[in-house]
Amino acid sequence: MLFKGILIKLLFFALSFTVLADFDRARTLRLATTTSTENSGLLDDLLPRFKAATGYEVHVIAVGTGKALRMGRDGDVDVVLVHAPAAEQRFVEEGYGEQRLPVMFNDFVLVGPDEDPAGLTTAQDVSDALGRIAAGQYTFVSRGDDSGTNKKELSLWKHAGVVPGGSWYREAGQGMGKVLQMADEMHAYTLTDRGTWLAYRDKSRLMVSYQGDEALFNPYAIIEVSATRYPDLNHEAARALIGWIRGSEGQEAIAAFRKSGEQLFTPSAAIVAGR
Repeated sequence: MLFKGILIKLLFFALSFTVLADFDRARTLRLATTTSTENSGLLDDLLPRFKAATGYEVHVIAVGTGKALRMGRDGDVDVVLVHAPAAEQRFVEEGYGEQRLPVMFNDFVLVGPDEDPAGLTTAQDVSDALGRIAAGQYTFVSRGDDSGTNKKELSLWKHAGVVPGGSWYREAGQGMGKVLQMADEMHAYTLTDRGTWLAYRDKSRLMVSYQGDEALFNPYAIIEVSATRYPDLNHEAARALIGWIRGSEGQEAIAAFRKSGEQLFTPSAAIVAGR
């Protein structure tokens, strides 16, 4: 009888643990996103507001866009928030995501040494700016990590007619914050999203060397991982986050988020998907 009583208690505790684990999973959302949304401090501002509004806890996995989308393809996360439109569209078209929905945008900037040895401040456009870096073989630090920023950088080199390589072109395989630190230490140029730049600017000797070209537009979108392909994911929580971040509360919080008085992101839920 004693053994039977112990067995019943063990089964009760095991069942209780399973129920609690299932409850915790139901209230937890796994979000794969870019390092820029984390490095900028934006998620630290938004997610407590989301939890207060919905009760969902968000587990953030901050990686490059390429890895974030791979995690979505593997069904390892419930939702992705990234910034590489062409890759996002393929993700949806191949059946891994439900729909690409705009959330916000900012832009990319080229930053470099204060004295600007390549003369980027007088460049006519971003292709001219990159051409000057390559022609003078001034050190350039690339993310080199298949992130949205890295994808943008490679497309800009291609448009400029430059195949970057050699000792002046350094592939870091690191997130944006680390790359900015490396560029500062190496007296080098790099491409960064404006949000991360503004968050790190006060810690760096780098300066904005070139900005303003329309080609540097940087849109962010959110995508629920496919419910058809992965029905066991937390789709209810994913849809709650999508609805909140694209709704009035989320969009107003994005617009209000600032560093040193400067707005880092512009809300874009009202913009038609595609750009």
